[in-house]
Amino acid sequence: MKGLALTLALSAVLLAAGCGGDSSPPVTTEAAPPVERLRISFPEGLNVREMGDRVAAVRTIAIEKRGVTPKLTRKRYLDAVAEARPPKPFLKDWKRGSMEGFLFPALYEFTQFTSGRELVSDQLTAFRKAFARVNLSYARSKNLTPYDVLKIASMIEKETVAPGERKLVSAVIYNRLRKQMPLGIDATIRYGLDIPGTESLTKAAIRSDNPYNSRRFPGLPPTPVANPGLASIKAAAHPARVNDVYYVRIPGTKRHFFTASESEFLRKVCEFGYACN
Repeated sequence: MKGLALTLALSAVLLAAGCGGDSSPPVTTEAAPPVERLRISFPEGLNVREMGDRVAAVRTIAIEKRGVTPKLTRKRYLDAVAEARPPKPFLKDWKRGSMEGFLFPALYEFTQFTSGRELVSDQLTAFRKAFARVNLSYARSKNLTPYDVLKIASMIEKETVAPGERKLVSAVIYNRLRKQMPLGIDATIRYGLDIPGTESLTKAAIRSDNPYNSRRFPGLPPTPVANPGLASIKAAAHPARVNDVYYVRIPGTKRHFFTASESEFLRKVCEFGYACN
């Protein structure tokens, strides 16, 4: 009996050590791959589609330059955008299906494991924090909602390069709304018809019945036309106190000429070589 007990005990030890009748090799565990810190920068004024393109470009760089294959792809990012919802103060006026304007432009860190939902969530969190810093009292006094302010901010972002002109462009938009004039901002037409800034607007585009055609239809566009930064959002909430309703770009510069006079505007348009009546 003692010999049998000893044999059973030895068998138990061998099985525990993986040396029994099973000839398979012992199980080994591989170390998890190290977390790679990556970055993506979204400049002010990109639209959702362009942000998706930037995700794709950064992913390619990560693969080719860093040897890392991120989970994040253009499709996964855009799918996450389509599933997202804006902050509660915007829901009343929000046009379902468009998250344009809410994806805050900034520099974001991510890893090869980051999902599209996580990046979009980071952008929405940044947007909430930024928008909370904006005083909307003046805009509300003009019967503008937070979503209206965001639409105006997106147009300012697309129309200006010189920081000092943001509030002036904002004033033109406010004044045209007050006078019930079409805004006449070509950035909205380009957005609605997907025409890049490198191409001239055709007569057909200018005459189109697209709802973003602000040359034909008065009022604000259906949605923002880009994702603006904080400076443009603040300018949209606090325009300059001027009477200007026209502006035209000064050739060879990044600045515009502003005026409240239509005749002066037309003279400058001719003087600058754009068109003469």
